[in-house]
Amino acid sequence: MSLPWYRVVGREDVLFEHAAGLQLPILLKGPTGCGKTRFVRHMAAKLGRPLITVSCQEDLSAADLTGRYLLKGGDTVWQDGPVTRAVREGAVLYLDEFVEARPDVLTLLHPLTDDRRILTIERLAEEVPAIDGFQVVVSYNPGYQRAARALKESTRQRFVALNFSYPPADVEAEIVAHESGCDVEIAAQLVAVGQATRTLRTQGLKEGASTRLIVYAAQLHGSGLSLEAACDATLAQALSDDPDIEQAIRDLIRTRLG
Repeated sequence: MSLPWYRVVGREDVLFEHAAGLQLPILLKGPTGCGKTRFVRHMAAKLGRPLITVSCQEDLSAADLTGRYLLKGGDTVWQDGPVTRAVREGAVLYLDEFVEARPDVLTLLHPLTDDRRILTIERLAEEVPAIDGFQVVVSYNPGYQRAARALKESTRQRFVALNFSYPPADVEAEIVAHESGCDVEIAAQLVAVGQATRTLRTQGLKEGASTRLIVYAAQLHGSGLSLEAACDATLAQALSDDPDIEQAIRDLIRTRLG
């Protein structure tokens, strides 16, 4: 099976491999759409480990992650949840948007992110040791964390941290061209627009265009839309509902595209 494509920007792959060899948990920090999830998929495949992904949100409880009893054919049968499966299979457990996790989920994970490496399943009155290969990887976007959702120091200090950011323009253009199939010259134009939107945070834009959105713009252009129309749909309308900010982005698009 081929590896999910990922363009290494620094030495993030080397650090991940070292941490994986030591079975240390990893914290990925960076803006939305900059490649964190693709990186985890790439590294899990490169290391030959199964990957189990969980998108954290307020309604997701510890019980949802460990498992539950289900009725099957008139019998009550236990079904492992994603965390239990990862522990038993020696998988990479990837928790996306980790700061959105409930306190009971954090409590569940604490014994899995230190030297104990055990999962307590209260409903089974069982402690399941993590087999070799199991590793916890979490990610979040520091720009969006709320004060009530900031990581506690007791949680933060359980992880080796990797900072992600948007890559340099030439590398980002390479990524956009590869992912969309467009020419590098077109990708460079779109990246210039996307990077310009990231300077608008001082004008009220919460976050500029992600690499993912720039790829969408390239794909739309490849389907037959003009560059300006593709950018308007992805880099103007998708980034804000504020008419003034939308117009500021449209002005950027016209300026950068000539």
